Amino acid sequence: MTETTKEMQLIEWGIATKAIPGEVESGDQYLIEPFPNGVLIAVVDGLGHGEKASIVAKKAVAEMKSYSHEPVISLLRRCHVRLKGTRGVVMSLVSFNFHDGIVDWLGVGNVEGVLFRADKSSNERLMLRGGIVGYRLPSLHEATVPLKKGDTLILATDGLRSGFSEALTRTNSPQENADLIFSKYSRGTDDALVLVVRYRN
Repeated sequence: MTETTKEMQLIEWGIATKAIPGEVESGDQYLIEPFPNGVLIAVVDGLGHGEKASIVAKKAVAEMKSYSHEPVISLLRRCHVRLKGTRGVVMSLVSFNFHDGIVDWLGVGNVEGVLFRADKSSNERLMLRGGIVGYRLPSLHEATVPLKKGDTLILATDGLRSGFSEALTRTNSPQENADLIFSKYSRGTDDALVLVVRYRN
């Protein structure tokens, strides 16, 4: 078993996404990329929608894929440099560190993130900072929170209405939760994406 296979077996995930009506490509993209003792999770929303937004979002995803083991601040800065001169993106990054049992996460823009606790203790919400990756970065400070077996992460673009996390059901699989959240909270007026990841270890 390779290292990357081992890491991917520690998570279970589901995705629901759709382009705005009339478009084939979505400007909302995601990444799930393993590295030794961890997995990088990211959701990227290219400004605007459709094919042009998709091209920029995919550039950010490709940049992170090559350096998934790096700290989230480093990855975000890499994307900022890579996307200069483009329309830019907003994005949230979550790095699962299985060795230390922690999550490092960071968001610029409005890709919301919530970490649901399996033990039903207080859930964690990703602190978002205003800005556009590729155009104007805010001061960057990642947060670190503990990670426990059964914890579930939700990341969603602004194509979903606020309050989407209320639809999560702990007995559902991540794919069932992604489909349920999308069906209940998708605005239908923009590209939309929701990603649900559960830590299985």
